[in-house]
Amino acid sequence: MTGGAMGAVGAGGPPHPAAAAFDGMAERYDRLFTHSVIGRAQREAVRSLAAAVFALGDHVLELNCGTGEDALFLSRLGIAVTACDASAGMIREAEGRRRLEAPQAAIEFRVLATENLAELRAPFMFDGVLSNFAGLNCVTDLAPVARQLSLCVRPGAPILLCVFTRVCLWEILWFLSQGQLRKAFRRFPGRSTVAFGEVALTVRYPTVRRLRRLFSPAFALRSITGVGVAVPPSYLEPWARRHPKVLRSLLRLDRIVRHWPGFRVLGDHVLLRLEPARP
Repeated sequence: MTGGAMGAVGAGGPPHPAAAAFDGMAERYDRLFTHSVIGRAQREAVRSLAAAVFALGDHVLELNCGTGEDALFLSRLGIAVTACDASAGMIREAEGRRRLEAPQAAIEFRVLATENLAELRAPFMFDGVLSNFAGLNCVTDLAPVARQLSLCVRPGAPILLCVFTRVCLWEILWFLSQGQLRKAFRRFPGRSTVAFGEVALTVRYPTVRRLRRLFSPAFALRSITGVGVAVPPSYLEPWARRHPKVLRSLLRLDRIVRHWPGFRVLGDHVLLRLEPARP
């Protein structure tokens, strides 16, 4: 492992909030999400686009890599990966998986918070960037992240960012059906506080328009894909396991509506494809 605790802690500062939150669940994360039926269903949308835009021999930077699921997937496509996460616990799990599943894979895992990308820049020039499943929603200010990314990617490099949406139709309908009005609309203010044991983490829900502004003028938005438009959020895993045929039907529907304007921003997540803007 490289990068050390510096990426998670910063220059003598307190532990990164996301690191503190996810360290405590690192050993359970794959069981709770990665290997869940909803986790696999939602990840399918991201993987299909990643396989289409990243090429054999590319070197991809992954932000908030978690336990290494996507890094391992990309390595099986012949792609080298530098995979970073603020959580040392997540990186330990990722390293363990790499040793067991793909010991020869060209993957370097680093404990590095997204806000500290400046520590990574030289001598890297990446052929693409992937940030999956809402790690960027835990970043207070994405504008500096956009600037740092612009300094470490090649011209034309695809940037795939999967983030929580502001409006999740499944979430609204589910919690309204349970009589939980506050939870149904908790994303609408643009931020909420999520408790991970004793750690409280602020999660932000920027709109696509806001994200486009934050990443411009360095990056141009090329496509928008819904993730989890028809497939429910991960906290409905018990429901999904009780209704496997319904979930399979919802996944088939999701492959259609995830591309529809209007509908594609109403899922649990949205996947943005950006590219460095031409000078």
